[in-house]
Amino acid sequence: MAFLALILLSCSAEKKASKTFDRGQFQSTIELYEGVLKKDPNNAEANFYIAESYRQSNRLQEAVPYYKKALDRGMKNDSIRLFYAFALKSNGDYDQAKKELDQHLKLVKDEEYQKRGQEEYDNLNNLQQVRAKKNYYRVKNLDDINTPAAEYAPVYNDGELYFTSSRGDSKIYKATGTPFTNIYKVKTKGARIDTATIKELDELINNYNINEGAVTFSPDGKTMIFARGNSGKKKGTADVNLYISSNRRDGWTEPRMLNINNPGYWDSTPTFSRDGKTLYFASNRPGGYGGTDIYSAKRNSRGRFYKVTNLGSEINTTGNEMFPYISDDGFMYFSSDGHAGFGGLDLLVAKRRNGRIEIENLGEPMNTNADDFGMYLFKADRGFFTSNRVGGEGDDDIYTFVNEDPDLKIVNYYLQGVTMTRDDNDKHIILPRVEVKLLDHQGEVLDETVTEDDGKFLFRVYEHERYNLVGEKKGGKDRYLITRAQFTTVGKSVDRDTLKQLVTDVKYDTLLVLEKIEKNKIFVLENIYYDLDKSDIREDAASELDKLVTILEDNPELKIELSSHTDDRADDSYNMKLSQRRAKSAVDYIISQGISANRLTAKGYGESKLIIPNAKTEEEHQVNRRTEFKILEVGEKKPSTDDNNEFDEDRFFDDDDSGQ
Repeated sequence: MAFLALILLSCSAEKKASKTFDRGQFQSTIELYEGVLKKDPNNAEANFYIAESYRQSNRLQEAVPYYKKALDRGMKNDSIRLFYAFALKSNGDYDQAKKELDQHLKLVKDEEYQKRGQEEYDNLNNLQQVRAKKNYYRVKNLDDINTPAAEYAPVYNDGELYFTSSRGDSKIYKATGTPFTNIYKVKTKGARIDTATIKELDELINNYNINEGAVTFSPDGKTMIFARGNSGKKKGTADVNLYISSNRRDGWTEPRMLNINNPGYWDSTPTFSRDGKTLYFASNRPGGYGGTDIYSAKRNSRGRFYKVTNLGSEINTTGNEMFPYISDDGFMYFSSDGHAGFGGLDLLVAKRRNGRIEIENLGEPMNTNADDFGMYLFKADRGFFTSNRVGGEGDDDIYTFVNEDPDLKIVNYYLQGVTMTRDDNDKHIILPRVEVKLLDHQGEVLDETVTEDDGKFLFRVYEHERYNLVGEKKGGKDRYLITRAQFTTVGKSVDRDTLKQLVTDVKYDTLLVLEKIEKNKIFVLENIYYDLDKSDIREDAASELDKLVTILEDNPELKIELSSHTDDRADDSYNMKLSQRRAKSAVDYIISQGISANRLTAKGYGESKLIIPNAKTEEEHQVNRRTEFKILEVGEKKPSTDDNNEFDEDRFFDDDDSGQ
């Protein structure tokens, strides 16, 4: 009977432990299954779930012996060897991790785990290359601020360092067995901390029984966005969301959830772009590439967020990417366990070079086989980050770093411009509220904005690249052609060897002129030339007509007349027939590029509409020899897919999203 009672007691403990695991109470799960192991050390299931509990509560290094025992006792599933390999890697045992991955790839059937295993196997093969990379970082534990509890995600704002910590007397979070985390701040000058000023944010921001996570501030410091969740009421991390608060005279306003959260998933680690017009964050929402991916969301002039976009496979992997940070030089620093690295989360930087995104591991000593994440630069060559590496004060610690690279020179390139139109006297005037997009040479949107009353826009650009600007005026009583302009930085780079300061800003100027759409309005096409007495479309003329094709593609509501004009140096009948042939050839070319024939009318005018009658010089005759298009009809504009989520501010966003 005693033996039977022991079995029943063991079964009851395992059943209770299983329930706590399903609720995401991982520390409780560990304690319950440890009780099972005291009676049966070889229990494969108990060992496996202890290992999984350590992994899912970010204590992967402690999972190694439990994964091994579960495998030794015959536990089989498609994930166990994969996660065992990650645990080995987090302990610096790269050779054994590679052996386990090799075995995993031979046995795995699940496509997701197969892909993740292959990615990590390749990463381990590239580890020596990462390790060989020379850098000049020097790191130091910020022991003035760290405690045996967790301190992480440092962010600087207006002379104060904000960070998240599990210090204090909050309720215990059952996933980790430590207090719930809150947001703190301390006065600092660079890395010099005034420890007497460490202060927890008030109860409006921090909750006794909910985790407050990473925080970010808009460039003007008036908007704070932070993560909040893990109340324990839902499984695991399913209830983590982004909240927004605004700075008023009497302090921060009541935080509200952002509209870009995906309920039931993990949305966290936010950061603003340097201009405050884009928010980056990590999420495990559906449609990503792996665990957590980095996303962006645009912010309009009224502080409302829209257009959530996954940053794509250049940044995101089948693993976890999180803690993005955009530096002043336009690079994205982030942490990942999916790119080649030393173990756990590694600090990486994404740089745009020659039209491509290149990912670089920051190397040692910034990275270790532990978790290294949450980077922030308070100067171009120094800043903070977080690590739970050996030798710290305990749990996650905040570290400072300095980049002592003697050749470090940062050059920021910007394209600044003004959106304009023409008045009735053909003079340029400012056209406000124009949506301007910056496209790369393949047509991918790199950035976008809406100009204010001054018509100004500013985009970061990069060396050795070609761009297109696209301007579109939405709303208002007048309508304007969607307009494109080309820009290139090829051949415009500064010589870094001549620079004496650490940071140099280079700005290029441009105008983007949008023409008003009016029926019967005539536009001259420049540089459309034909061989003498011929109507064939020459190569140089084709490239100019391609610009008209683009105008018609961008403005599908237009129907036009394309006209050809000659000078008066042949008889009238001949010139009329020649101009008609030339107009038809141009229209046929445009149709061949995909424009519908019912939008085009070919018309030859011969010498009947001379701009300069009695022309005498070749230059005057050339003015008369021209190709034009005239707007015949302006149909109703069809809404684009972007029209439903971008700049119709009053229609598609409510005030609760703005925090204002």
